[in-house]
Amino acid sequence: MRIVVSGTHASGKSTLIADFLAAHPEYLSLGDPFDDLEEEAVDPSGEASFAGQLRIAAGRLHATAGQQDVIAERGPLDFAAYLIALERLGRSDGALVERAIAIAEDSLARVDLVVLVPLDARRSIRIPADEDPALREAMDQALFDLADDLAQDTGVRLLTVAGDGEMRLATLVEAIAE
Repeated sequence: MRIVVSGTHASGKSTLIADFLAAHPEYLSLGDPFDDLEEEAVDPSGEASFAGQLRIAAGRLHATAGQQDVIAERGPLDFAAYLIALERLGRSDGALVERAIAIAEDSLARVDLVVLVPLDARRSIRIPADEDPALREAMDQALFDLADDLAQDTGVRLLTVAGDGEMRLATLVEAIAE
């Protein structure tokens, strides 16, 4: 199964993936595209950074299209949502949004399951102010709005995981067993 785990920063994606890989080491893991971003001078929460990560995420899904048992931390959907969030926050004119959504929609053809990891007030992960809490929340909302829209258009399967780490992992494992 080809899985993309999506969510805003500090939502629990990496933990879920690590727990999943411990039980399913046969899966190829595609790490966070930010780690492969070569533009060192780029503002990590700016348009150029998110556009670059979108290209990396889409390229990875395309390059591994023939391979089964892949789990990716973030996909183009995430970065389209970040670009939408920047526009909603008045930090962008939104010029990149339409193209980003098209890339995200196209990439979903190479994915079997998108796992959405929402912010959960009961499981609050504290982040410092330099992690941009306003962007974090705006992206979370944009991600779920966009995922719902694109799922209707593409038929991709969405799974929202909730609860503690064990519950999130059990929900994912159950979904791939179906």
